[in-house]
Amino acid sequence: MKKIKIIGGGLAGPEAALTAARLGCEVSLYEMRPHRSTEAHQTSDFAELVCSNSLKSESENSAPWLLKQEMRRAGSPLLEEADATAVPAGHALAVDRELFSARVAARISAEPRITVYREEVTELHENDPEIVTILASGPLTSPALTKELQRLTGADHLAFYDSISPIVDATTIDMDKVYFAARWDKGTADYINCPFTKEEYETFLDALTTAENVEAKDWEKFPVDGTANKLQYFEGCLPIEETARRGRDTLRFGPMKPAGLTNPKTGRWPYAVVQLRQENLRADSYNLVGFQNHLKYGEQARVLRLIPGLENAKFLRYGQIHRNTYIHAPSLLTETLQLKAHPNIMIAGQLSGVEGYTESIASGMLVGRYAAAIASGKTPTPAPRASANGSLTHYITHAETKKFTPANITFDLLPPLEAELRKKMRDKKERHKLQCERALAAWGAWLHSLTDH
Repeated sequence: MKKIKIIGGGLAGPEAALTAARLGCEVSLYEMRPHRSTEAHQTSDFAELVCSNSLKSESENSAPWLLKQEMRRAGSPLLEEADATAVPAGHALAVDRELFSARVAARISAEPRITVYREEVTELHENDPEIVTILASGPLTSPALTKELQRLTGADHLAFYDSISPIVDATTIDMDKVYFAARWDKGTADYINCPFTKEEYETFLDALTTAENVEAKDWEKFPVDGTANKLQYFEGCLPIEETARRGRDTLRFGPMKPAGLTNPKTGRWPYAVVQLRQENLRADSYNLVGFQNHLKYGEQARVLRLIPGLENAKFLRYGQIHRNTYIHAPSLLTETLQLKAHPNIMIAGQLSGVEGYTESIASGMLVGRYAAAIASGKTPTPAPRASANGSLTHYITHAETKKFTPANITFDLLPPLEAELRKKMRDKKERHKLQCERALAAWGAWLHSLTDH
């Protein structure tokens, strides 16, 4: 049996390692931290959640829920730990970051088939017939390893900017000015809501759009469409000040949308609102939902304290921006996440073009299964197209090459219902429910087929 070498201790790497080990494979797991860190990580922990602590919606028959349901049915190790470390977050699955990382580390340490190496990998041995390599080094892959991957692929990487939201000390929030609520009373009222009047919103907006940005470092600058040193942001995670500059009401219809958040003190929706989500089980810190930014720390302290309830807030972490790198998967990867030109090299996680914590874990789960099959001398069977996991992989490996960008799981990626059926089913919720039922049936059949081998 071939050995499996996994590079990267973020989310996809540990998930792949635990999955492959459970299937009987010997795994070497490499992580360069703490000997070499990245521009965004703060620890050397496995499965560190860098941006937020949310693994998205748990609302039944939503696309994120479907992806997680498939993962649960497949026994995803990291999702089991996420469920075990969940903190109140309304209809979303959010985790205690530190406890989640600690439990993942303990699980890896307890697995005798996994050997951990704390060192940087700078070479990929694509011609070694005895090793299957999984590259899950993430969006901040080291320059040396990035150069090595470019050597193998012969293709330029694409890059975009991702961001981190600020975190505030819960004891410094003025609770007389805020209220707990979940949008449309969906789920439990776990979010702290900071309500704005029109005047407060206008003052905040003026301060936000005129605040001074952090100057981009040399490593952050890269050509976009032939124009050097131009910043390119991922639309799904824009800095808050960039969103604000698109129009006076853009925030009110985006991350500061007040709809469905009735203020019990007034009985009405506020003009705008900032939501705070619990960070850990102790509930002693909260992150500002959707408030990633590229402002200088001093400017953040000034502007964010204009939010009602945060006038005297102590910020445990300020927001920031970091560069993310991913390969051009449609031209490079097969549906089993192998490099077309070098099938013993596999790519998983955000480096492969999936976006989001849950999606990265799902990618690691799949690549762990595929690698275990290859290590055993078998041909891996790709996840079914009808499933959420299969649809996400299908997107990154079949997207239109000129327009390829990273993707979260959405219903748009799943196979559409038949035209006649769509005409009969006018209710979108009913259509989504049927898509979920079909996806879970296909996923279950696929899992059952794997146990027959």
